[in-house]
Amino acid sequence: MRLTGITLSKICNDRSKMGVNMKVVGVSRFGGPEALRVFDVPAPHAGPGQVRIRVRAASVNPGDRYLRNGALGPTSPAPPYVPGMEAAGVIDEIGPGTVTDLRVGDRVMAASNPTLPGGGAYAQYLALPVHAVAPAPAGTTHAEAATLPMNGLTAQLALDLAGLSAGQTLAVTGAAGVVGGFATQMARAAGWVVVAVAAPADEQLVRSLGADTVVPRGAGAAQRILSTVPGGVDGVVDAAAVGSAAMAPAVRDGGVIVTLLGEGSQAIGPDELRRRSLRKLPAYVPEYMGDRSRLDALRSQVEAGGLTLRVAAAFPADRAAEAHRLMEAGGVRGRIVLEF
Repeated sequence: MRLTGITLSKICNDRSKMGVNMKVVGVSRFGGPEALRVFDVPAPHAGPGQVRIRVRAASVNPGDRYLRNGALGPTSPAPPYVPGMEAAGVIDEIGPGTVTDLRVGDRVMAASNPTLPGGGAYAQYLALPVHAVAPAPAGTTHAEAATLPMNGLTAQLALDLAGLSAGQTLAVTGAAGVVGGFATQMARAAGWVVVAVAAPADEQLVRSLGADTVVPRGAGAAQRILSTVPGGVDGVVDAAAVGSAAMAPAVRDGGVIVTLLGEGSQAIGPDELRRRSLRKLPAYVPEYMGDRSRLDALRSQVEAGGLTLRVAAAFPADRAAEAHRLMEAGGVRGRIVLEF
């Protein structure tokens, strides 16, 4: 018998009423990587306006440590607290009354907010608003697709905030990383000139992503940028969290610095910003989460060869602590992925 999408959806909805549990990776007590454990919890169901994803891969991002170590505080009424901001898998349930072109069995990707109820992507099942889910790029694995949604949205938001025009110059710190690499590729596609800040060992990589010029990272990077672009670049995307204070000397008066993480003492002071008419703008990615059109645009860019998906390593979900240790050790080129 041939099963239609409606029939499959009904079967999945019927099964969901059986009280099935799922595995999640999270913490009951905040701490280091060793705090991560596997928990059995009730599986979520797709409500009205939602779809449920059978997660096959969830990426491990630097920001995941802040939920794990307690910097974000409790993110749900009770533990386990589940990290994870992006996932890929297969739709296995469509909520009642949900209007969507997605169907049960479709391969999809999604960006999720782990600070919201049910938001952490380190889980076998993830129920999300339908507008937060998009088809995975054709020809990609689940692991590859899981590295795109949040990282891609972050890079796009950073470039939108920078707001440069074709021919203007952008410096990208951490250009060998995932977000920095996406930003480099997107900026070049927009006709911007890209000065990549990266380790000498990564020069070939960032040039393959489209960087026009590569300067060594580390102390004095701003001065090295100035020697390449006299007068300063038009903007900086600080994907490596070097800090606006360190990068400001490389920016022309009236330019823009886009920060991706909290800066603390690394931030340039307000007096200096006013004196030089600099703009400093934080990229807060939840502003772009839940925007299906932006996710679809990322998918199209991958399918057209404009964005490169890089998986550094894949671990079974029960080895999440090992994955976090590797992530925190630094030097990873690409994203680490947990597979469920």
